[in-house]
Amino acid sequence: MEFIADYGLFLLETLTIVLAVILVIAASSKISGGSEDPKGAIKITDLSKKFADQSKQVSVSVEAALADEKGSLLERLKKRFRKSSRDDSEKPSKKEKLAVVIEFKGDMKASQVAGLREEVSAILAMERKPDQVVLKLTSPGGLVHTYGLASSQLSRLRDANIPLCACVDTVAASGGYMMAVCADRIISAPFAVLGSIGVVAQIPNINRFLKNRDVDVELHTAGTNKRTLTLLGENTPEGRKKFKEDLEQTHALFKSWIAERRPDLDLEAVADGSIFYGTDALAKGLCDEIATSDDVLMTLDVDHHLFALKWVEKKTLAARLGRDASAAVVDQVDNYINRTNQDFTRL
Repeated sequence: MEFIADYGLFLLETLTIVLAVILVIAASSKISGGSEDPKGAIKITDLSKKFADQSKQVSVSVEAALADEKGSLLERLKKRFRKSSRDDSEKPSKKEKLAVVIEFKGDMKASQVAGLREEVSAILAMERKPDQVVLKLTSPGGLVHTYGLASSQLSRLRDANIPLCACVDTVAASGGYMMAVCADRIISAPFAVLGSIGVVAQIPNINRFLKNRDVDVELHTAGTNKRTLTLLGENTPEGRKKFKEDLEQTHALFKSWIAERRPDLDLEAVADGSIFYGTDALAKGLCDEIATSDDVLMTLDVDHHLFALKWVEKKTLAARLGRDASAAVVDQVDNYINRTNQDFTRL
């Protein structure tokens, strides 16, 4: 018993020290966060050089493995590779065309939309406009207003007559597909999920539970349709009708957005909320080609110089700790209920 008591005391002391350190770090980060440093920056990666270096590394390794000599030949090959890499880095690119690669990984709130805005703005500000922009898109959809903004950002490239290709390796459904149709071409992996052209909203109601416990809920609005369905109050047939009308209106806007950008698509056949895998999506006209993003980039690399462009947000340590903690909680909740239940309509 004495051992257990000592061990418990040790754990409490350790926990106290850890919490104190976290508080000190958070406080210092908050104080230093008032500086005038930019909130983020554009990170550029030369993908063509990266692919070339990888290819050389593989060639050197294969030649060394096939050779009987172990020492001298391997060293000569390594020196040749290092010299070739230095020479290539000093030579300007002979490829006349330019392609920029961006990536969007969507969640329920399309949280990456702020970074997408910065990336699109950077592309539009380039003195030499790219001959092709490739968007590596992954998203199951989410809130209407945030995915509407993300789609509008991609439309800026279309309005500037910059060719945009959307590559979907796993999923671009609902709000994700709303983004995909902003591209001139949609390329899907064979088993990627596309479509889900529909709108869904679910709201729990615990009014009967509260009534059984003699709890009254008062809801006051200025405007008949200010609140249609509620979590705590008693829902009415009129409220349900208006809520359904709002869903239908959102669905109509969604279909109109797609029809404007893919006029040859038979919306009546695909806009019932169904999902389609890559090969079926191609047959239905939801995409234009079956391939992975790797295939697309390797093909472009033949005559395009590829650059990856990414907005990297600078956050204080306190913000990063808070983000990681909140992300862990959200992941656990989402794993339990699959999709979060909010009083928001989502695509």
